[in-house]
Amino acid sequence: MSDQLDRNLALELVRVTEAAALACARWMGRNAKEKADAAAVGAMRMLLDQTEIDGTVIIGEGEKDHAPMLYNGERVGIGVKNPTARSQAVDIAVDPIDGTRLLALGLPNALSVIAIADKGSMFSPGHIVYMDKLAVGPEARGLIDINAPVEDNLKAIAKAKQKEVQDLTAVILDRPRNQKYVDAVRACGARLKLVTDGDVAAGLSTSLQGTNIDVLFGIGGSPEGVITAAALKCMGGDMQCKLWPRDDSERAFAKEVGYDINKVLLINDLVNSENVFFSATGITDGELLRGVHYVTGGAMTDSLGMRSRSGTMRRIQATHRLEKLNQFSEIDYGR
Repeated sequence: MSDQLDRNLALELVRVTEAAALACARWMGRNAKEKADAAAVGAMRMLLDQTEIDGTVIIGEGEKDHAPMLYNGERVGIGVKNPTARSQAVDIAVDPIDGTRLLALGLPNALSVIAIADKGSMFSPGHIVYMDKLAVGPEARGLIDINAPVEDNLKAIAKAKQKEVQDLTAVILDRPRNQKYVDAVRACGARLKLVTDGDVAAGLSTSLQGTNIDVLFGIGGSPEGVITAAALKCMGGDMQCKLWPRDDSERAFAKEVGYDINKVLLINDLVNSENVFFSATGITDGELLRGVHYVTGGAMTDSLGMRSRSGTMRRIQATHRLEKLNQFSEIDYGR
């Protein structure tokens, strides 16, 4: 495919996450997770079908949310209905709302995210919902080891960043299953930030300047792990994961499909492509992105668009005239 088409695709993905964020933002604080998610999924699906791709959803809504759209294995894009179109064959990973509970309660850091890479390059965790994760930014790339003690990883990161261990900040999803990581970070004297939700946002924060986050530890969603890996490839970060089956049925599934639950999955195992695109749009205000803000006659969005091949990351702030959008779009953006 032409380089020009690739560049266009990078910007088209921002339109996709903008649409999802705008569609669900009015549900902020209304404690209606399913309605908010349905709005975001519907908008993202519609915009993807208008994009010059022949895409297969590898990481979608189906495994956890049983959604009727953007389910694992679904094909989307112009190239699906029109095989003669100049459409790029790609794998797709989506999370229309990373932090559905955050949006439902009006809390910070809910995002709409999508990642696209060459066809056949994305890891599919299938029915295994969780992964044990370790993620860092570019300075510590190649220096982490998920099988090593937390202390060893913190020392390696501190050395790479020319800091002391007590100057580092780790982010961990606040769940009982991650208590061992919480205890270990505290025992080493490093700073700690616990987050209640927002797996992707937490992973991104390790590689974005100004977040003051140095490392992500802990067990979180497998789909979110693949999406995070795609973003980190664009930003030059690093990640290691191990599948974390919850029960015997998930262990049986891993054995059935040939997954070794003791194997360390490197970032290239998660996304084995050097042509990766990632986009995120803020839904609620957060440390990474501003959420959707409503102004007279419209709304404002704040997005990140990235491409691994060029290493370019763009921050795009857009103003949307909702009356104009509603004239030609089937998505209900409100007024």
